[in-house]
Amino acid sequence: MRLKQINLAGFKSFVDPTHIPVPGQLVGVVGPNGCGKSNIIDAVRWVLGETSAKHLRGATMQDVLFNGSGDRKPVNRASVELVFDNSLGKAAGQWSSYAEISVKRMLERDGDSSYYINNIHVRRRDVADIFLGTGLGARAYAIIEQGMISRVIEAKPEELRVFLEEAAGVSKYRERRRETELRLRDTRENLARVEDIRQELDKQLAHLQGQAEVATRYHALQAEVTSTQHLLWFARRQESVATRSRHARDIERLGNELEAETARLRDAERRLEELRNGHYRAGDAVHAAQGALYETNAEIARLEQQIGHIRENRSRVEQQIGSLTGQLGTAEAQLGQAQAGLAQWQEEQAQAEQRIAGCESRIAEERAKLPLAEDAWRAASLRRDELQQAMGQVERSRQVEQTKLEHAARVLERLAVRNERLHEEQNGLEKPDTAALEALRAQAAQVDAELAARREALAAQEAELPGLEQVLEARSAELDQAIQGITALEARVEALRQLQDRLAHGSGMDEWIASRGMAGAQRLWQAIAIENGYEDALEAVLRERLNAVILDGLDACGSWDMPPGKLAIAEGGSGDADAPAPVPAGAVPLIRFVTCSDARLSAALADWLGGAFVIDGLSAGLALRRQLGPGAVLVTRDGRLLTRHTLTYHAPDSELHGVLSRQREIESLDGKVAAKKSALAALQSAVDGQAALIADAKAALSLLRQDVAGLQQKHHALQVESVRLAEQTQRLTQRGEQIAAELAEIADQVMSEAAQREQASATLAQLEEQAAGHAGELEAAQLQFRDAQAVLESQRRQLQDAERALQEAGFQGKTAAAKVEEAGRAIAASGEAIERLRASLAAEQEALARLDESPWQSQLQISLSLRGTKEQALAEARDLLESTEARLREVEQERMAAEQKLEPLRNRIGEVKLKEHEARISEEQYSQQLAEAGADEAALAVQLEKGQRASSLQSEINRLNDEIKSLGAVNLAALEELEAARERKTYLDAQSEDLTAAMNTLEDAIRRIDRETRERLQTTFDEVNAHFSRMFPALFGGGNAKLLLTGEEILDSGIQVIAQPPGKKNSSIHLLSGGEKALTAMALVFSIFQLNPAPFCMLDEVDAPLDDHNTGRFCELVRKMSEQSQFVFISHNKITMEIANQLLGVTMQEPGVSRIVAVDIDAAMKLTEEAA
Repeated sequence: MRLKQINLAGFKSFVDPTHIPVPGQLVGVVGPNGCGKSNIIDAVRWVLGETSAKHLRGATMQDVLFNGSGDRKPVNRASVELVFDNSLGKAAGQWSSYAEISVKRMLERDGDSSYYINNIHVRRRDVADIFLGTGLGARAYAIIEQGMISRVIEAKPEELRVFLEEAAGVSKYRERRRETELRLRDTRENLARVEDIRQELDKQLAHLQGQAEVATRYHALQAEVTSTQHLLWFARRQESVATRSRHARDIERLGNELEAETARLRDAERRLEELRNGHYRAGDAVHAAQGALYETNAEIARLEQQIGHIRENRSRVEQQIGSLTGQLGTAEAQLGQAQAGLAQWQEEQAQAEQRIAGCESRIAEERAKLPLAEDAWRAASLRRDELQQAMGQVERSRQVEQTKLEHAARVLERLAVRNERLHEEQNGLEKPDTAALEALRAQAAQVDAELAARREALAAQEAELPGLEQVLEARSAELDQAIQGITALEARVEALRQLQDRLAHGSGMDEWIASRGMAGAQRLWQAIAIENGYEDALEAVLRERLNAVILDGLDACGSWDMPPGKLAIAEGGSGDADAPAPVPAGAVPLIRFVTCSDARLSAALADWLGGAFVIDGLSAGLALRRQLGPGAVLVTRDGRLLTRHTLTYHAPDSELHGVLSRQREIESLDGKVAAKKSALAALQSAVDGQAALIADAKAALSLLRQDVAGLQQKHHALQVESVRLAEQTQRLTQRGEQIAAELAEIADQVMSEAAQREQASATLAQLEEQAAGHAGELEAAQLQFRDAQAVLESQRRQLQDAERALQEAGFQGKTAAAKVEEAGRAIAASGEAIERLRASLAAEQEALARLDESPWQSQLQISLSLRGTKEQALAEARDLLESTEARLREVEQERMAAEQKLEPLRNRIGEVKLKEHEARISEEQYSQQLAEAGADEAALAVQLEKGQRASSLQSEINRLNDEIKSLGAVNLAALEELEAARERKTYLDAQSEDLTAAMNTLEDAIRRIDRETRERLQTTFDEVNAHFSRMFPALFGGGNAKLLLTGEEILDSGIQVIAQPPGKKNSSIHLLSGGEKALTAMALVFSIFQLNPAPFCMLDEVDAPLDDHNTGRFCELVRKMSEQSQFVFISHNKITMEIANQLLGVTMQEPGVSRIVAVDIDAAMKLTEEAA
């Protein structure tokens, strides 16, 4: 490829769109320091993929954007484009078919870089791939910036190896090896995962075999338990029917006994209500007296605060008066000092005015002498400049002719060398191999078809994997949600159980109960349950009896002393309950909604609940209360109690309230936790299965990717070889035509250059004669000019001394005038301050007289007297309230004593009702269980008639359950899981074999790449070393140099440079001078160029350390190498500029903005010759 043009816009100082043509093989860039020449090198490095701002002479990548100047705003976009001529088709990859290739990079101020090839958006890697193995790149040896020559030669051995790799063209091998290593690493990871899964499956198979045997035994036992359980339910239902009929008859005879006991409560409740009204009135009187006292105390506090405020103000005013008196004395002293300073400065001002007059007279005299000296100096200067210009014109003409003469000689020499080389190349051209090219293309088409098929399979597999992962994610989310739900339920159950435990053991009577042998006794609320919605009704009737202790009998209670608190005891014996009280119309016995886990408590519950009936609302109860018998009570769902003559509102007890609903909630939550744990196990199994499916899919996907990668590599290799053969055929044909055309062109150029050399020799002789004549006249003119300049400088110094004396006198006068003015202002300010301070002092003395606290003291004494009267009224109101409260407590105790006498009767009624209700619940429960199980009751009745009892049936069920429990945890899906695991094991065994084979193939590929890379590097090293050994003496005029490997393995060994200029025996390259290091680095870089010439090379002031002699050798070497590669160089050296075919001038006429001025040297010389 050949560089045709560089386009810049917004890049550093090139703010305007700039087109830099590169038409020839040698292009020089010139211009003053700081005009932006090196920005062209930075632009090329940047477009080739440089990502480090440091290597672009910036702090951040945003520094490449034009940041504005005095007259221009910053820009938001920078772009650089390189245009290549690819008519020979040497570009890599798919771009070889394009005759012209454009590589562009753009950067937005608020975005990332964008890369384009022929206006197609590509990756940075695609740009790097085009130039792999060509020597071009962001940090390759083809771009040599300022100071890079010294860094190259002083680089570490490992860094020098990078240049050798680029010259050997093994960069693409390095990339292929890295990709192969990545695929090998993925294959090893996949194989490790497959092996882990296989080991886990082996363990799982052994475990599942045992689980399948246990599951078979479990199913047989479970069927036997189910049949026996049905028979047990039928037997117990028959027993419950008989028990319910017996208790229903007992409930009817207990109805009327409760009413007589409730009449005595009515009188106590009436008196209690009257006392409560009196208590409310006494409380209101206390609040009113207390409010009046608070108002009086607030008024006293306000008066005391006002008196304190007056005292604080008096103290502040007295301090202010003292301060003003001191300030007045200070101001009077400052006035006297200002009047004394005014007289002193007025005297100094008069003296300064006298000195100014004398200096002005002297200046006038010196200025009159100055024009004569200036006229003489200008005349001598004009004569000298005229002679210098004439001499310079002759010298420039002579240099131009000398340059033409040397240029013609060099061109003729170069043409002769080029003519000989072209004849040699023409004789050595090979014939193209078309048969091998066609065979390669057919093989590439076959591989391409196979690759397309594998890619379709890979796309299908990749499309399937996200769906599997989404299913896994959804099931994992369900699993997490289920775990959270179980945790929340268990926390709720634990909290409720702690509340129930505190109720059972937190009454303060544990020690008393334990001393009577009841430490482990069950409480009533632990043995009963109430239907939802009737909790408040049951709590209102039972009250503290809900926490009753359950004992087998009451005989031992006769010898006990009184407990320290409320305590009820329920007998759990088998005594008969009293007959139930008659049920009022529209009411329902409360005991019907109560179930008891202990049948022995039926009598106690019937005693307490037998006379309690549930009504829908208070209005219905008021209508039914006349139907109640003695001891009977109506209760609403919210706990309001009605007897024939009383109404009691239920206030929930802080300890027992909600105990039944909490117990029912605990049982319900236990069932939910068990169900959720069962569902959790199923979810966990589903998640594990889905994870296994995803692992299998990923393993298959990895294998497909490896196949695709292998086919891609093979297809790429075939394409590369095919393109190479096609390029070789085309290149040989085109090169033959080019050689014939170039030979004809060389013959024409030889004739032209010979004629130009003869003409330049004649003109040069004439110019040397003119230069000798002008030299004598110029020396006399320069002597006259120096004399006139000395006289002029003496006259100017005398004038400057006089002006300096005038300036000093003027400064002293201005200083004195300023001091006079300042003293006047100080006198005026002091007078004003004295008047202001006297006025302020008088005002403060008047304010002090107005501050008097005697009126406020009188009001304070009146308020203190009033407060005593109101305190006495408050004490009397409180005494009345306390006496009313004492009477209220006495009547409340009388009502509670009357109410407690009703409890034994209610308990007997409740016990009977509880037993009847328990029997009904048991009957309904067993009937529901039989119906839900779908049992054949006729067959069960036949089996029961054979004499089987419930106790023997329960023993049989317990035996079977014990046998099931002895089996332990049973996996019911073990048989299906065992078969699925075996299938999966077979698949994974085959997959492991495939992965092992793929891993061996990749390892072989890496070894093959290393072998090819080693061979290429060794060959390249030997050739570069040979070129370096020849080129070093050519640049130095002698000496020797060579390259050494620092290690045994060339793939990771560094390269050391050994260089010894003529006559030196230095042991290290670091002992060379700056110029010698530069020439050594040039010899090394150009040696690499000869092996693998880059399309172009850019040099940024690399000739700066060289003297003229070495610069000439450097230029000659660059000229020879330009036959194979383009050279774009930046230089300030005239010798280097002479070899350029075109010169590009970089100017900065507008500050901060660079522009290009191009000059074609060959065209300019032809125009000069035509003008001559």
